[in-house]
Amino acid sequence: MNKPTQSDHVQIPWNKGKLVGQKSPLKIKEIWTIRIRLQLSNCIRDLALFSLEIDSKLRNCDLIKIWVMDIAHSTAILSRAIVMQQKPQRPVQFEITEQTRGAISSWIEYANLSSMDYLFTSRFKSSPHISTRQYARIVERWVSQIGLDPTSYGTHSMRRTKATLIYRRTKKFTSGAIIAGP
Repeated sequence: MNKPTQSDHVQIPWNKGKLVGQKSPLKIKEIWTIRIRLQLSNCIRDLALFSLEIDSKLRNCDLIKIWVMDIAHSTAILSRAIVMQQKPQRPVQFEITEQTRGAISSWIEYANLSSMDYLFTSRFKSSPHISTRQYARIVERWVSQIGLDPTSYGTHSMRRTKATLIYRRTKKFTSGAIIAGP
């Protein structure tokens, strides 16, 4: 009887056959395709989530934790918002476009949110806002629905999209307007 040896066991690398590395940003045509699909299917929350992600260039952990009061006063959505980022512990200011303000306003009204609520609340009582994993699944669904390979795009693709579009247009690098010190 042969006893198995350590050399008989072959370990398969975790990334074999997988696309690893930086995910691609969306192109302008892909942004509009996703936006129009969300509008036509009346996905109010997803449209607000998608639009705010493109405008804000926030990490997914920061995006899902936005409070209504961070971007709205009473019923008016701000044209500029300031959010404290979790990772670098710095505030970041970003512009909220007219189209995004409309989507957010519709979502707040539809979900009957108050200023003390998270903008993207969870359905589960154990979590006050959607999780980063749930957001990743939502992004995967958006990308798949327009015929793109979900392994090539992810939540970081959303973050990089606006900066890439600005760079292509101006040839100047911008990472967002950091407004606080060192």
